[in-house]
Amino acid sequence: MSNLYELTAHELADKLAKKEVSSAEICENQFKRIDEVEGDVEGYITVLHDEAMAKAKEIDTKRAAGERLSPLAGIPIAVKDNICTKDIKTTCASHMLYNFVPPYNATVSEKISDLVIIGKTNMDEFAMGSSTENSYFKKTKNPYNLGCVPGGSSGGSAAVVSADEAIIALGSDTGGSIRQPASFCGVVGFKPTYGRVSRFGLVAFASSLDQIGPFTKDVEDCALLLNQITGHDVKDSTSLNVPDEDFTQYLNADIKGMKIGIPKEYMGEGISEEVRNAVLSAAKLYESMGAEVEQCSLPMTPYALAAYYMISSAEASSNLARYDGIRFGFRAKDCKDLEDVYFKTRSEGFGKEVKRRIMLGTFVLSSGYYDAYYKKAQQVRTLIREDFGKAFEKYDLLLAPTAPDTAWKFGEKSADPVQMYAADICTVSLNIAGLPGMSFPFALDKNGLPIGVQLIGKAMHDGDIIRAGYALEKNSAYTKTKPQLGGAN
Repeated sequence: MSNLYELTAHELADKLAKKEVSSAEICENQFKRIDEVEGDVEGYITVLHDEAMAKAKEIDTKRAAGERLSPLAGIPIAVKDNICTKDIKTTCASHMLYNFVPPYNATVSEKISDLVIIGKTNMDEFAMGSSTENSYFKKTKNPYNLGCVPGGSSGGSAAVVSADEAIIALGSDTGGSIRQPASFCGVVGFKPTYGRVSRFGLVAFASSLDQIGPFTKDVEDCALLLNQITGHDVKDSTSLNVPDEDFTQYLNADIKGMKIGIPKEYMGEGISEEVRNAVLSAAKLYESMGAEVEQCSLPMTPYALAAYYMISSAEASSNLARYDGIRFGFRAKDCKDLEDVYFKTRSEGFGKEVKRRIMLGTFVLSSGYYDAYYKKAQQVRTLIREDFGKAFEKYDLLLAPTAPDTAWKFGEKSADPVQMYAADICTVSLNIAGLPGMSFPFALDKNGLPIGVQLIGKAMHDGDIIRAGYALEKNSAYTKTKPQLGGAN
């Protein structure tokens, strides 16, 4: 049963159903892989060997007894460390929550209760970053080149799936934090329509933008995991009360007649030639399958990045006010009075990037600046939604780069926050508009680093993205490419 960790979730589920293998054997094999490469990749904050093996044996017992289980029952899954897991440390990769153990599960943690959580993955602190360089604990490496970043903020989840340290994983996407690291690490990353997946138990960064979603090795696994985690939740006031959907019904490679637009604003200055060529190659492939592809325009795109950072930072400023050293998490020592507790705890507990965004958010919400910045950003948000609405009157999907370029070297952009923020230019608009999007690995650049292409869909039309992504996967030569661990250090 060697190298079970290389298989997809649906391949392993099939073996489990046929009793060719047990969940315990899969998990033992998975931990063998983690022992081999985690020292290089550093994708996990917490590895749960004993807890996972006990859970796997429990699932095996239930399966043997004929209990009804989900299609992914017994499959190992990694979970980003900002999703609450009862009795399992949830740190948000921050000194502020270095010892926090939630007394409850996030709704998605409940929904994956018959899967086996094997670990909590590294991330940019409080999901703020594009490179996973902002973690309090460690810097996760890109499995395709250990000298390069894995993207962020869900870099740990993307890296462990890419390195076969997890079969599937969960991340969160506030401005591209699933799709961009998926592109950098050569895996599938899906941001569902806002409200399709409950945010209850997701530690909030920017509540109107955050969305939990899957990282997988292929599109079929993505559809299966979406089935598992979507659905209405009364605990989340923004959860959409819509009928459950079986996303596997969209696993159909026939996309003949589908209309796909390529927004010209996503293909211009700042986009590398190799990324642009990958998108155009994907467009030609779609045309060969019978889809209609043409250029379109989203004229408000140049304003999306500024609007996103004002809105997200404002919401972060509000959401992170709860971390004061009083109720839970880190508390500074040797404080003179209550004000000193607040000041020292937040100064010592938060990293530079989190402090930067809290300060920016507090500024744009302050008296005298609210109308000029925050209110204006919300007005731009409306215009961006209208942009997409007009485009989707004509097109079923939009095709674009996931990121302007492939993974960069450690330290290359961390000294310049504005340059780092610009890396999100291709992804933030979807969060602003609440739309679904998927990054799909399609090519390698001249340095052997993955290039992802992005599919953007109408709200609540997540299935159309699954169909188009599946078609691309079935006709792409890229899907069998694997990272060769041991690149430049």
